[in-house]
Amino acid sequence: MNLEILSRKAQTQTPRTPLLFVHGAYVGAWCWEEHFLDWFAERGYDAHAVSLRGHGKSEGRDRLNDLGLADYADDVAQVAAGLSTPPVLVGHSMGALVVQKVLEKVERIPAMVLACPVPAYGLMPSSFSLAFTRPALFAGLNTVASGGRASPEDLREVLFAGPVEPALLERTYQRMQRESRRALLEMSGWGLPLLWAALGARRLPTLVLGAQHDALISATEAKSTAHLLNAEYLLLPDLGHAVMLDAAWELAASAIAGWLGEKSL
Repeated sequence: MNLEILSRKAQTQTPRTPLLFVHGAYVGAWCWEEHFLDWFAERGYDAHAVSLRGHGKSEGRDRLNDLGLADYADDVAQVAAGLSTPPVLVGHSMGALVVQKVLEKVERIPAMVLACPVPAYGLMPSSFSLAFTRPALFAGLNTVASGGRASPEDLREVLFAGPVEPALLERTYQRMQRESRRALLEMSGWGLPLLWAALGARRLPTLVLGAQHDALISATEAKSTAHLLNAEYLLLPDLGHAVMLDAAWELAASAIAGWLGEKSL
């Protein structure tokens, strides 16, 4: 599979464990390029981001709806195997589920970070909650799931904690794309990571990040994922779902870097 990989080389003489960033639904590796790749490279990490098949400039856009979480996990495993050192996997939202699926295939993963993760029990509870508490936003998201386009205002409400720079919102809006219907179905409960693999993370250093103003995956749900995986949990204040793009993105980057430092990674 020909995959788009965006990379930045460590800018220090003693590089740390490489990082492989895995994006969520509707986006590509570009979401990590805005801030994170350069920021981590400056701090000694070889930083890589993959566009899962059907996303960004990777192959597979013509059969996107046939792709599932296991296919995406194969992509991450392929990129990880091509690195000289096994990377720490950093997954966001759907990408956090994909990272957990990778554990079913790959053993040599030193650690993982799950940011605003789709819960291990799927999206159904989040969807019902959003439908009752924010029906207009729920309707907009359903339009996107059906292959339509969200409005820029819906996008702002879903991804960001508050006001956002107009140029960033426009850039993000123009680069958003369709997501696989199969992957969306699997995230609702039909293709979730195997429980034994998720519980295997008890032996794997794991950090779960929740965002205080996340409109999609509540901080409570992120904390429940941390509890299931016996992982460390950290709540990020002043951030919405798109922790790598929001105005306070450096809070998320610093939290990840601090945790990696504690683990000597």
